[in-house]
Amino acid sequence: MSNHLSDRIQSMSTSATLAMAAKARELRNEGKDIIGLSLGEPDFNIPDFIKEAAKQAIDENYSSYSPVDGYAELKKAITLKFKRDNNLDYGPSQIVVSTGAKQSLYNVAMVVLNPGEEVILPAPYWVSYSDIVKLAEGVPVEVPTGIDSDFKMTPAQLEAAITPKTRMFWFSSPCNPSGSVYSKAELEGLAEVLKKYPDIYVVSDEIYEHINFTTGGHTSIAGIDGMYDRTITVNGVSKAFAMTGWRIGYIGAPEWIAKGCTKLQGQVTSGANAIAQRATIAALEAPVSKIQYMIDKFHERRDLVLQLLGEIDGFNLNVPEGAFYVFPDISAFFGKTLKGTTINSAGDFALYLLEHANVATVTGEAFGNPNCIRISYAASEAELREAIARIKAVV
Repeated sequence: MSNHLSDRIQSMSTSATLAMAAKARELRNEGKDIIGLSLGEPDFNIPDFIKEAAKQAIDENYSSYSPVDGYAELKKAITLKFKRDNNLDYGPSQIVVSTGAKQSLYNVAMVVLNPGEEVILPAPYWVSYSDIVKLAEGVPVEVPTGIDSDFKMTPAQLEAAITPKTRMFWFSSPCNPSGSVYSKAELEGLAEVLKKYPDIYVVSDEIYEHINFTTGGHTSIAGIDGMYDRTITVNGVSKAFAMTGWRIGYIGAPEWIAKGCTKLQGQVTSGANAIAQRATIAALEAPVSKIQYMIDKFHERRDLVLQLLGEIDGFNLNVPEGAFYVFPDISAFFGKTLKGTTINSAGDFALYLLEHANVATVTGEAFGNPNCIRISYAASEAELREAIARIKAVV
């Protein structure tokens, strides 16, 4: 490994969610009753119809290497899903199936970015965006947003962040960690700015697409006039289908980018797991109504968490419209001493909650926002009620 690459890897931060999960496991091993609200993982079992498709694939001996960019049948299912749910016309040559959406993002960064080129990241952003950009020798450019704007970037902020070195703009909607959802009008506003800069590409991470509580529903920026040929749409089955461990993500992209991703992936992992791909065909071909029960339950939990946290002084809340997170601003606690612990940062506050309330959350610093913590409500109602009662008792 070159010293340059080694330095880049050494400078990367350990995922805060994984670090908090490891700390929580350590405390559990010591006998502590820890409630984990740190991981972005649905607590539902995988739907039975997807399990049956996997069993059938095993019985039909899908055990050989799969095509690097995915089975033809899965790519067809993805094209039909894009048309049905997003009104996007991607052909099979524009689809690449990867081992999770994270690999999809990494592939795109390595194919599109040249050393020193900039990637605009509205903060908060998913923890891996910045480090993936750095691994590709790009430069992440964080643009802070706040709770007053529902953690969404404005067109003016986007315009101000663009420089001659800007190559890409990455964002997620619904957003991890904030749960924010960009409306069609808001995306059109961003698109109007981007149309002035035809060499800037957009990565639209839509992994939480179906976990969306807005009346207007989901909008893909690739569907906005002038944006299709410069947008890479990233999705997968981890979140809405409770298939995190199956590791299937995919992109719809300009053909030259898809071909580049296929070449790169062929030298790294080759094709994704054969059984998981066959199961994903069943997941994507099914109507969204098949998973609506999970979406409805997440909506109920969000309302419960907002109600309970709203009763705690110092938690400044907005209403997240998607995903399964709340992202309260807890900066009111900075400078205070709680049970002998001085809180100077969101990281301090998250550790305080873990040690004194036995509740695992994640510091917003990991997502580019130092005033917040992320709380996942992918847990049972009983766990959520108990966790927030514990938090209330120690603050």
